[in-house]
Amino acid sequence: MNLDDFSDLIERPDGGVRRDAEERRERLAVPSGALGRLDELGEWLSAAQQAVPVKPVDRPRVVLFAGDHGVAELGVSGRAAGSAHELVRAVLDGASPVAVLARRFSVPVRIVDAGLDCDPELLPESVVRDRVRRGSGRIDVEDALTAEEAEAAVRLGIRIADEEADSGTDLVVLGDISVGGTTAASTLIAALCGTDASVVTGRGGAGIDDLAWMRKCAAVRDSLRRARPVLGDQLELLAAVGGADLAAMTGFLLQSAVRRMPVVLDGVVSAACALVAQRAAFRAPDWWLAGQLSGEPAQLKALDRMALTPLLDHGVTVGEGSGALLALPLVQAAAALAAELPERAADEPEKPGEPSEPEEPRASPETSGSQASPASPKSPAPSESPAPSADPSA
Repeated sequence: MNLDDFSDLIERPDGGVRRDAEERRERLAVPSGALGRLDELGEWLSAAQQAVPVKPVDRPRVVLFAGDHGVAELGVSGRAAGSAHELVRAVLDGASPVAVLARRFSVPVRIVDAGLDCDPELLPESVVRDRVRRGSGRIDVEDALTAEEAEAAVRLGIRIADEEADSGTDLVVLGDISVGGTTAASTLIAALCGTDASVVTGRGGAGIDDLAWMRKCAAVRDSLRRARPVLGDQLELLAAVGGADLAAMTGFLLQSAVRRMPVVLDGVVSAACALVAQRAAFRAPDWWLAGQLSGEPAQLKALDRMALTPLLDHGVTVGEGSGALLALPLVQAAAALAAELPERAADEPEKPGEPSEPEEPRASPETSGSQASPASPKSPAPSESPAPSADPSA
């Protein structure tokens, strides 16, 4: 498998449709620019859907890729190594932030076990059936995956994207459930951006003290030494310092762009996978939105490299797609406003051969007597009908 092949498969959202959406926006009763970024979001959705006016986003889904990372054994996370399955269980039981938000917004959640380090019997078969391996290797001293496992994980992500697109999902909120995942993500971003470990290392979703942060910096530094020799091959890079969940997310992002399915990115892990995917297919980021800014320095660096501006900045670090899910109502609002706001009424054109009425003379202090009655206002012409919708591409 060569991820560079995706570059020939991915096209940008339809530029002609976007221009049509911009022209329609100019005709709306609400002044252009008055809705801020919502205008831009509505036009982006139109181009992605190939439809003017834009269609409502009414079949979104949260997709979470889960995995454990061996580097967590170094004490670089606020959670115990191998405990990601507990976070998965909390989502399934409805007791996690993303579960609460998904219930509130009526959005289904799909969890894909790409590399959890637990007995399969602890979780439903629908979650664990796709597992590539049990936990990922300790990336500071060994590869996270074998070459075969890395390819299997990417193919898993591709298949999940196809299943979502085939089922009618019109937008995906993408997140991760991992322990040690931010260390792997920081390593990938540092390697691809050419920065040092201390520049990209944050404190993770659970938060860590200064000593743990120093251990994390050292782990990223050592992992970077192993990442730099394989920067020329994205699949080798994911095998060396990524993990099963990160490789699967990368495949998912690439195939989602192939299928023209928009994706909202969550935190630093999804940003790292997006950066790897961008390295393989430079047009892919045109299909993604940055849902939120988590405060992780590596995420900010990755989003800047991809020219993605976050929709929200609430400092949500919990992961699991929670921050990106908070941005979903904003995207849905942009679609509704772009589609449902009325166009302003245009003046009725003068009929051919009909003389125009003379302009009313303006009264002055020197003028005596009453003014003539003002002319009756012209009736507005009916609004133009919107352009016909185009079916979205497969």
